[in-house]
Amino acid sequence: MNVGWAQVALAGVWGGLVAVERKAFLQAMFSRPLVAATAMGVLLDDVPSGLFVGLVLELFHLGSANLGASLPDHDTLSATSASASAACMAAATGAGSTPAIWSLSVLLFLGLGRLGREVDRFLERYSARLAKKALASAEAGQLTRAMRQNLWGMWPHFVFFGAMTSVCAVVGFLLGPLLEQLPLRVLRGLAWAYPAMASVSAAIAARGSHAKRASFYAGLGAGVVILTASVLALREWL
Repeated sequence: MNVGWAQVALAGVWGGLVAVERKAFLQAMFSRPLVAATAMGVLLDDVPSGLFVGLVLELFHLGSANLGASLPDHDTLSATSASASAACMAAATGAGSTPAIWSLSVLLFLGLGRLGREVDRFLERYSARLAKKALASAEAGQLTRAMRQNLWGMWPHFVFFGAMTSVCAVVGFLLGPLLEQLPLRVLRGLAWAYPAMASVSAAIAARGSHAKRASFYAGLGAGVVILTASVLALREWL
């Protein structure tokens, strides 16, 4: 199996950049799962994989927030890793992007959000030490040194999260040939898992909104997704 190293490198660079944007620079919402994953799809020439993976993860993490010392799961790492894996898996199969690929990628890499949270917690202590040094340098009039120290505080985020995203892209390339060997019923099950995950994520998002009729909207959203998926499946059978 030939790994597309250019795609792996692009995935790593984008994964590192949005991880830095999430915590230390700009914070213009580019790191939100829907935006980060869709942009990953654009970079890897597979917009559907990025868009549909990002959609599920955006809904799943919609209620998360960084409040004080409470750190949420690292939704950006989940999104960039899953979308990179899906795009590379689709490229490896040569059959294009499919719901089975999206489901498998989400199931494999959703849990990376917790790993990213622990790494975030560790790196924050390092960044805080550098921030204190940078403040002391600025007060002493050493502005160039202070700027350099602030930049060094961003590099660990870029390197770690970029490397993790690249690894997941390689995993996608390696899984492509294996996916083609799965029985048809397993592939159909994975394909059906996508609308199921979307409906669950929509319900979680509605529940987390604390709206007055959140339960009603959650049930309605899940029902619409299930009905739409059923109609599409019936059209295929007919």
